[in-house]
Amino acid sequence: MNKKYIFCEECRNEVLYTIKEELMTDTIKGTEYSYNGKKAYCSDCGSLVYVPEINDYNLKALYDVYRIANNIISLEDILIIPKKYSIGKRPLSLLLGWGEQTFSRYADGDMPTKQYSDILKKILDDPNYYLEILENGKSNLKSTLSYEKSKEAVTKILNLKTGSINKSRISIAIEYILYKCEDITPLALQKALYYIQGFFCAFYDEYIFSEECEAWVHGPVFKDVYIKYRDYHFDSIESCDSFDDSELTTQEKVIYDNVIKYFCCYSGKILEYFTHNEKPWISARGNLPPSASSNKIITKESINEYFSEIKEKYHMIVPNDMRLYAHEIFNSL
Repeated sequence: MNKKYIFCEECRNEVLYTIKEELMTDTIKGTEYSYNGKKAYCSDCGSLVYVPEINDYNLKALYDVYRIANNIISLEDILIIPKKYSIGKRPLSLLLGWGEQTFSRYADGDMPTKQYSDILKKILDDPNYYLEILENGKSNLKSTLSYEKSKEAVTKILNLKTGSINKSRISIAIEYILYKCEDITPLALQKALYYIQGFFCAFYDEYIFSEECEAWVHGPVFKDVYIKYRDYHFDSIESCDSFDDSELTTQEKVIYDNVIKYFCCYSGKILEYFTHNEKPWISARGNLPPSASSNKIITKESINEYFSEIKEKYHMIVPNDMRLYAHEIFNSL
């Protein structure tokens, strides 16, 4: 647990405090929303203490839940848009025919209306739609340079996207993992893909990978991925130098990023231990001895059922909440 100093009104002194994660409930526009927040407690008297950073954290967590419940674009996705299309915040507002500061306000945390949110979502996910807006609205821009830079960026994205049409989702996922992770072995990669499949299905009710996963001795394995990287043995796989985010949907990216953050921080052997204590692998193996080879399928249905139960058990509301499960299973080692 994190411990820092803060002023306690009960003790009337600077004290250490302890942060605890708790399920919290607050109201926005007359509707209650539950979210996984944090509270700080004085280490001397046990009373609640006010910590500005924790208050900000809870407010963001609450707004994240509100955005999801009302299908409003996330702040993280808003911030991706100007980077993706190489355009400034003010020029983007002008391009859309909005007030000059509108997009800047959204980038600072203000909540967009549902109408504006839908436009921003479509811009983020559909480069062709953005290109159409760019061409139709270029006369609104104060500088031709803004138009030219953004046109170059979106054209590059569309060319790359055309080249990736024949790639499988699992191949794109692997490229992204190898781009983000500097040190990942074939064993750890397999487990990352398994957790991506599980959590994507739990949060979005669809299977991201069509490939079947098998219950091997060392945990879940996608056979074709094993064959491709088996020559690395226990060494780290060579990383990717670049990756274009336009190859991912926003839903894919948020699941990938959280699996990388909360699971890929562990070694392949630790992740193997995780999966050896989870129902999908255990059920697929049945009564096989621990060292027995097997190509039995871990069914997609069993993965969906298990991770949906985990999502409910840990009160996961947004993908970032998968950290609760990762931390608990690691602490059980």
